[in-house]
Amino acid sequence: MCNWFVITFIWCNCTEIPKAVLKLQPGGQIFSGEKVTLTCEIQDTNKDWMYNWFKNDDELFSAGENREYLFTATEQDSGSSYTCSGQSKIHSQNSEISNTVTLTVSAKPKPTVTGVPLSFIYTGDVVTLNCELQVQQSTEWTFNWCRITGNSLELATPNTNPLSVPTTNAGETEYQCIAHKGNYDSEFSDRNTITVKDRPQPVLNVSVQNWLTEGDSVTLSCEVRGSTTGWIFSWYKVIQYRGGFIRREDLVLLSNTSRGAGGSYTLSPAVLNHTGVYVCRAERGEPAYHTQYSQPQPLWITGESGPVSLIISPNRTQHFFSHSLSLSCKGQRDSTGWRVRRYRESKEVSDCLSDWESTPGSTCSISFLYLFHTGVYWCQSESGGSSNPVNITVHYGDVILESPVHPVTEGHSLTLHCLYRYTNHKTHQADFYKDGLVLKNQTEKMIIHSVSKSDEGFYHCKHPEEGESPKSWILVRGSGSGSSGLIIGIAVGLSLFSLFIILMILLCCYKTKKGKQQNTSERSDQTQSQSRDEDSQAGYTPLQAGTEHVYDDVKPKPNNDTENAAAGPSNAIYSQVIKKNKKTNKDVDAGPSDLTYIELDLKPNKKAKAKKKEDKDNEDETVYSMLKTN
Repeated sequence: MCNWFVITFIWCNCTEIPKAVLKLQPGGQIFSGEKVTLTCEIQDTNKDWMYNWFKNDDELFSAGENREYLFTATEQDSGSSYTCSGQSKIHSQNSEISNTVTLTVSAKPKPTVTGVPLSFIYTGDVVTLNCELQVQQSTEWTFNWCRITGNSLELATPNTNPLSVPTTNAGETEYQCIAHKGNYDSEFSDRNTITVKDRPQPVLNVSVQNWLTEGDSVTLSCEVRGSTTGWIFSWYKVIQYRGGFIRREDLVLLSNTSRGAGGSYTLSPAVLNHTGVYVCRAERGEPAYHTQYSQPQPLWITGESGPVSLIISPNRTQHFFSHSLSLSCKGQRDSTGWRVRRYRESKEVSDCLSDWESTPGSTCSISFLYLFHTGVYWCQSESGGSSNPVNITVHYGDVILESPVHPVTEGHSLTLHCLYRYTNHKTHQADFYKDGLVLKNQTEKMIIHSVSKSDEGFYHCKHPEEGESPKSWILVRGSGSGSSGLIIGIAVGLSLFSLFIILMILLCCYKTKKGKQQNTSERSDQTQSQSRDEDSQAGYTPLQAGTEHVYDDVKPKPNNDTENAAAGPSNAIYSQVIKKNKKTNKDVDAGPSDLTYIELDLKPNKKAKAKKKEDKDNEDETVYSMLKTN
């Protein structure tokens, strides 16, 4: 008998349990308020899964279909641990528990701003602000700036860091920055105040006017308004002016002065090559702080008298807006090759063109004056020669001052009128001013009959109803007579001084010769002594002068008091030098070149009284004259 055994085989389908992987976005440092995304990924793509979420091992959500868990992190979330797992929708199968993700949440970041000046800055200074964020992976962040002025807030150039702060206008402005990473914003930085002040700009003034004649004196003064101490001033001549912006390489340094509230630079005497444009600048402190350059000041230096003059019609410096004006170059002989040029407020030199001409010429006619026609006009030749410049002012108002175009000569009269655009006012009387002070009230015109240098200055007039005229500079020139008189006086003085020296030399020579003759007479024999005594009684003293005899005719100065004729300083004795003719042995007048009178002081003696009558008898024979050599 056979026994059969039935063996049954059971097959088991055994697979691995799927794994769950938990991922965190964003990675790295997380800040409070930042959006956080947890993603649970099951490493099995053949089944649909449901998801379970756990926080600190506590179940948050079960069997949800969302494989992502989104929330906003707070600082309380810092240190929390998150896990997830999957559950198959078809089979009752669970995945493994995922890896653990622990959050580290930091406080919301706040950037800081660097580069803020410690104090105020000046307009034109360069200020750069930088927004900094002390976090990991800071390169992922971008920055924006906010500018707060008063109650106004505006966004500065976005995504710019660092930020260049504009300092063109004075005032206070606050700046804040904020950092961005994706859709997340940091805190705003603290407000940083930038105070901008107007940069001190020195003011350059001219002592007289911008145009003057060679030989004049002009002083350039520089001051920093609103700041009075510690400044050192420098003066420059602009060798190339571009109109507006002045570069250091376009300047030539002239001079510096000591510290103080202001400085000055004098051109004396002014010469032709002083013509040009000048600026000044101030500095102080250590390291030195420099102000801006002053506004340029032009100077024209012209010759005393040029071959060509600028003729203006109407002949005045001030003109009404919309009126006409004609300027021409006129010379003593030929005015060809000259043209009218001008320098206007635009700081540019250009030719003055007539309304109907496109090429420069010696005549410029303007049929309708605008304000921009105000400027300095002169005649200039092709070779560079120029006439005296004239300042032309175009006034929009209704009152102008009629004053001379060219300088007034000392001693001449000056007449000023007030001219009006309209003549239908009640009175023509106006007030006239010099340098801001009233000279004459309510008069039709002002006359200075004899002008002096002290009358030089700025003049204007004012009508109570029509208005006030602009100011015009009245320049006073010397007449030239003073210098001529001075030269003549010096010449006369030198002549008199020379004559005095000659007379003193002759006197010394005379005394020397007389002394020698006296020594010779002492050694002479008895005959010569007797002859001398006879001559002495006759009133003559012989002097040796070569072969000629020279006599000293001594006579008392005529005086009413004959008793004291020889007494006191007032009774002078005059000595007349007379030559003896060799052939005729007669006395001959020595002539103007040989005649010398000497004033002598003699003591009275008895012989003077005895000869009183004799001298009186011979008084008419000799004529005396006294030469004073003071």
